[in-house]
Amino acid sequence: MPRRSSNRVTGLAVAAIVVGMVGLSFAAIPLYRAFCAATGYGGTPRIGVAAAPGGDGKTIRVRFNADTNPGLPWQFAPDVTEVTVPLGEDHLAAYHAHNKANRAVTGVALYNVTPEKAGKYFHKTACFCFNEQTLEPGQDMSFPLSFWVDPEIARDPNTADVHAIVLSYTFYKALDDAAKSGALAKAGPHVGPGQATN
Repeated sequence: MPRRSSNRVTGLAVAAIVVGMVGLSFAAIPLYRAFCAATGYGGTPRIGVAAAPGGDGKTIRVRFNADTNPGLPWQFAPDVTEVTVPLGEDHLAAYHAHNKANRAVTGVALYNVTPEKAGKYFHKTACFCFNEQTLEPGQDMSFPLSFWVDPEIARDPNTADVHAIVLSYTFYKALDDAAKSGALAKAGPHVGPGQATN
């Protein structure tokens, strides 16, 4: 009888380990994204409701990059490719997309910041990332975003040499496509309701 009891305990322990490992595999991407958002690791911008603190007269160049996964029949580009912004002050920018297909197509955007070491100083307060966007055949749509860059970027010895930041967005047909390419694990987290305008 003690042998059967021992086998049962061992079986339950193995089952618990398997269930725990499966649970961790599903939680890996959200946990990684939360870690990156908190630390700025991997070029992930910090996200939060913190208001821009105001500037000290210093500026930084922000470049905008746009890519489209080959499976998505869209043209996608920033409205402007570069701006010079005061550190610590809110700024608005926008991207636009055009559906080249003769049918409605849905896409979803991910983003990141380079150089990676600047990610923790780049704060996005609203964007269109992680929201599914559907464009009708031939439709054009504008995608606004708002952000600010922490003045600490100029005081940190590790980032004192950063004079330009690149904000990159990539549109995919679905998050599954982004996950297969490895981009989802490195993407910045969603910041709240995205706004898209026709």
